[in-house]
Amino acid sequence: MDKIIYMDHAATTYIKEEVLNEMYPYFKKYYGNPSSQYSISMNSRMAIELAKEKISKGLNCTPEEIYIVSGASEADNWAIKGFALANRCKGNHIITTKIEHEAVLNSCRYLEDIGFDITYLPVDNKGFIKLEDLKKSIRNDTILVSIMFANNEIGTIEPVGEIGRICRENNIVFHTDAVQAFCKIPIDVKKMNIQMASLSAHKIYGPKGIGALYIKKGIKIHSLIHGGAQERGKRAGTENVPLVVGFGKAVELGLDCMEEESIRLSRLRDELIDKLSEIEKVEINGPLGENRLPNNVNVSFPGIHGEDLVFLLDREGICVSSGSACQASAMEPSHVLLALGLDKKIAKSSIRLTLGYTTTKEDIYYVVDKLKEIVQKVRKSNKEMQN
Repeated sequence: MDKIIYMDHAATTYIKEEVLNEMYPYFKKYYGNPSSQYSISMNSRMAIELAKEKISKGLNCTPEEIYIVSGASEADNWAIKGFALANRCKGNHIITTKIEHEAVLNSCRYLEDIGFDITYLPVDNKGFIKLEDLKKSIRNDTILVSIMFANNEIGTIEPVGEIGRICRENNIVFHTDAVQAFCKIPIDVKKMNIQMASLSAHKIYGPKGIGALYIKKGIKIHSLIHGGAQERGKRAGTENVPLVVGFGKAVELGLDCMEEESIRLSRLRDELIDKLSEIEKVEINGPLGENRLPNNVNVSFPGIHGEDLVFLLDREGICVSSGSACQASAMEPSHVLLALGLDKKIAKSSIRLTLGYTTTKEDIYYVVDKLKEIVQKVRKSNKEMQN
């Protein structure tokens, strides 16, 4: 295969060369345990603190409010379970949505099993919650609202600032899974009244297996991992210094080009949507314009199974997905698309294309041309089989 066109950046990204170069010395030269007292460990400690400074700039918080974790799934679990268990005396009601990442949904289901009451807000046919639904769902015993910043499958950017305002007015803590939004669109936890936010490095050209949870100073939260006194006693385990360093560098690079890259990707996204709309019987899922992530396109091809399209495109050197990578092995249609009101057959006919740093206009045209060929062939074959 001569050419690979990667259009699954929402699933993961490659590590940028600058990130790898920044990480390398901490594998061989500065390998000391950050908790030890000798000089080579001092370098490790300082590297972690510097990385936290870089990460905090992406949220407009302090470095002391950044806690390093193994990834976004751990961050979501910790934010929801840790906060709920620490504040159960204040109430046992939590509000989330039907389109959250499975790390949030399954954390909420776990809490339901041990006696918490969870409200799952519906969304409209573009993936937006209704603020009035949120207001009506708030009760005297509501302690937490967890609503993602931007959806990983359809790119919908929720009205986070308004959600934060409603939470502040009702004295409720607001957590957001900001994984897909971080370093793609501006996030200000102070202006948006966000008390906790989950982040991941491998979505922004950093290493896998590392993430962070922003916890506003003063928030009461239980630890989920017990052991040593790392992360100010809140999250035990020897820090993976090279990965933390890589995360910090990826954030630094991402913030430096965020505005410019967002404009570039938005133009490519819109070009892709326009070209895809030329295909007969095609449906774009999610919103259009500025309320959608700049790199996200989700599209349905009625009558064709999305997983078949993924396989056939792969044979042409094109990498896309039929939904969230975390659900790739599941046979059920996307819970996000079902929440939009799509029937199961349409939901199963969908693929997600997410653009990235190396995506070009030529890539867009090539992918659409191949899709046109494949869709035409599959539909013709299906029609012949029916006759």
